[in-house]
Amino acid sequence: MTEDDKQKIRAQLEALKQEHRDLDEAIHHMPRTIHTQMQITRLKKRKLHLKDEIIKLENLLLPDILA
Repeated sequence: MTEDDKQKIRAQLEALKQEHRDLDEAIHHMPRTIHTQMQITRLKKRKLHLKDEIIKLENLLLPDILA
């Protein structure tokens, strides 16, 4: 992996982390009513998906210790 590839992954990783933080903030400030519960559930699922993507990218940047 070239340094340019690593830089692109780092930029993508930071964008995903920022979106994850933004969703967390939105969920925290969202009123808890029966009408917003479905929207909150969708946002939480998106957060989980983002976390999975973050972990995948972080693993790409870490050296393979077992190799």
